[in-house]
Amino acid sequence: MVHVLRAADRAPSKSRTIRFEGTDYGTDISFFAVDNEPGQGPGLHIHPYPETWFVRSGRARIVAGDESFEAGPGDIAVVPAGVPHKFTNIGDERLVIFCVHAAGTMVQEDLE
Repeated sequence: MVHVLRAADRAPSKSRTIRFEGTDYGTDISFFAVDNEPGQGPGLHIHPYPETWFVRSGRARIVAGDESFEAGPGDIAVVPAGVPHKFTNIGDERLVIFCVHAAGTMVQEDLE
C-alpha cells in the first residue's frame, strides 16, 4: 500500500518543522524537515542509531562529539549512533535541513 501524507492534512504547528516517523507506514526511516530562523537549533542530544543531515539552504554549525564544523547547501553529514550532537543556524537567513533517522520511531536523549 502506498501512503501519501498531504501537507493540507497536517495539523498546524508552532514551528515550520515537520516530524515524520515511519513505523506506522511500514518504513524504518524517520525524519525532521527543519526550517529554522537564525540562531535556532536543537540542544545537544544523542540517538541509539545514526542520523544523517542534508542541508537544503542556509548555514549550520554542527557539533558532533569532539568535532565542530559548518555545513551549507548540498552538504551531507552523518553522525554515528551514540555520539552527542546538535546544530545551530549560523546564517542570516532560514536554515532548511533534513535530519534523517535510521529508525522507524525516533528515540532521543536530551543532554542540554
